[in-house]
Amino acid sequence: MHRIVLVVVTPVMSFDVSIPYMVFGGVETDGGPGYAIRACTAEPGIVPTAGGPDLFVPDGLEAVRGAGTVIAVGSGGEPAHPEALRAVREAAAAGARIASLCTGAFVLAQAGLLDGRPATTHWALADALAARHPAVEVRPDVLYVDDGRVLTSAGAAAAIDLCLHLVRLDHGAAVANAVARAAVVSPVRPGGQAQFIDTPLPPERGAWLAATRAWALERLDRPLTLGDLAGHAGTSVRTLTRRFHAETGLSPLQWLLHRRIDRARELLETTDLPMGEIAWRSGLGSADSLRKHLVGRAGITPSAYRAGFRRTGR
Repeated sequence: MHRIVLVVVTPVMSFDVSIPYMVFGGVETDGGPGYAIRACTAEPGIVPTAGGPDLFVPDGLEAVRGAGTVIAVGSGGEPAHPEALRAVREAAAAGARIASLCTGAFVLAQAGLLDGRPATTHWALADALAARHPAVEVRPDVLYVDDGRVLTSAGAAAAIDLCLHLVRLDHGAAVANAVARAAVVSPVRPGGQAQFIDTPLPPERGAWLAATRAWALERLDRPLTLGDLAGHAGTSVRTLTRRFHAETGLSPLQWLLHRRIDRARELLETTDLPMGEIAWRSGLGSADSLRKHLVGRAGITPSAYRAGFRRTGR
């Protein structure tokens, strides 16, 4: 069983600590739970939080030893405990996968693990991360960054996206999507494999057209026009377009293209279907169109994407 250890650094939001338990705790495999999760801190006991109830973290930093994945949570941009930095550095040297949620990026930066790497954090502190750690290539406009063995996320819901991305890498798209559905969050929005950054869909901000979006997702292999979507929603094309943008941040056709590419990625990961069949099932038309859109969206060809995720996700 893959061991995940959270290194909790004050100040910390209780919500950030709960996210990995919600996501990774929902992974079930044929052999049982997919992950064993523990939290530890430099000073075990009651850990005060910002904006929520205090936490009780009984384990010290010795829990980090032997972890498969170590996730830094908290700091608020403040200096981290030296022993926490040492534990994270030693875990990285031992070959553990290293990640951070929200301001946990400051912990990784202070440990020297982000030097020369792209990384992100909460947008309100992105400038501070760049100023204090000029060797870090700060990306303030993405939800998360996957740079191979080191991954970082922006704040709040973006931490959910990163955790779902890790599930996808470990167990594939189908398992990650099942966890997303159980947690009642948007389908997994992959940030890509090592050394490329994707810009996922913005979070949805309304549910007036939720039924129409669900209807469209079941018909991605068919031509869908604005008239088709408006007809299902029982509204005009003009109103559909306005409400769609208000709820998703995208036009209806942009949203459809994102979802078609996501469907193609899932099929590349989970099937041996030929490229033309994947393009047809995802509504992208042809193998050439699939290649064009995947390269444009993720910077990688379909065959390379399939090879990469089959290699890391199984």
